[in-house]
Parts: sequence; C-alpha cells; structure tokens
Amino acid sequence: MKNEFDKDKIIECMFETVTSEILAELENGAKNSSYIVEKLHISENDVRNKLSYLIEHDFVKEEIKNNKKIYEANVEKLAKILENNSNFDNVVNGLTKMDSYLN
Repeated sequence: MKNEFDKDKIIECMFETVTSEILAELENGAKNSSYIVEKLHISENDVRNKLSYLIEHDFVKEEIKNNKKIYEANVEKLAKILENNSNFDNVVNGLTKMDSYLN
C-alpha cells in the first residue's frame, strides 16, 4: 500500500454522500459488509468501491473473518485529516452561513 495520499481526495471521499453514511455506520466499530448493504440499500460492490481509496491508504480496514467481509474505520486517522485541513474551517463557516440563510 502507498503511504502517500491526496489529502483533498480523502476529504472528498469522506464527504461523498454514500461514503459518509458508510463511515457513520463504522464510527462505533467494525461492521459486516452485509449489515452495511442492508442498512444503506447498496450492493457489496458499491460499498467496496466507495471505500476503496480510504482502504488503500489505511483510513478504513477491510478484512475477512469467518468468510464475511468486515470494515472498520480508523477513526483517529480520519479525525486527524480533518483537524489538519485548513480548508475545513472554511467549509464549516460556509455551512454555518448557509444554515443561517435557510433558517
């Protein structure tokens, strides 16, 4: 696996609609792929495709246990990428501003 990754691509992956839902499911621990498939109504291939870049760079771990595919998020590593992203503050500020307009 490559150690170097594109920080912007990681963030883009994290905030993509389906991927963010998958990560939300993984936030509290490892989940079986069939659980994710059932919960989010997507195929196993879609789960793997959405997580592929994150898996490639160890933001999500994929393993087989008892003939079942298990995914686990590296929550600390995901959080660190957001903490170290100066653009994230601009995103939060933008969302806050948009929210104030909507209310």
